[in-house]
This record gives sequence, structure tokens and C-alpha cells, in this order.
Amino acid sequence: MNWLIIPGVIVTCIGLGLLLYTMAWIWRAKKQGVSDTEMKAQLQAAIAWNLGAMGCSAIGLMMVVLGVLL
Repeated sequence: MNWLIIPGVIVTCIGLGLLLYTMAWIWRAKKQGVSDTEMKAQLQAAIAWNLGAMGCSAIGLMMVVLGVLL
């Protein structure tokens, strides 16, 4: 089932890229020294992106495992 492994790897890499993006986003906000309310707003927005990235990575890994098992 090679046709399932390659797209799974691509989806996983997209999810990992999004995770790195959210980490950099928060790191920049922390370095800028924004106010507490602004930092809280940015963290809340980053949580949504982080959950989406984790879901994307999980789906990609499930595709890879399914492709290997079948």
C-alpha cells in the first residue's frame, strides 16, 4: 500500500511544520515582551493552531501505519 504511505508522510510533515510555526510564533511574542493581555490572546490563538497541527500529524501517522500494516 505504497499509495497510502507517501501521502501520510506528506501530511505528517505538514503537521510538524505547523507545530514549528506555532512554536516560533509564541517565541517571537515572548521576545517582543508584549503585555499580559496580548500574550494571553496570542497563546489562545496558538492553541487552536497547535491542536490542528497535532491532529494533522496524527492523521498522517495513522495513514503511514495503515499503509505499512496493509
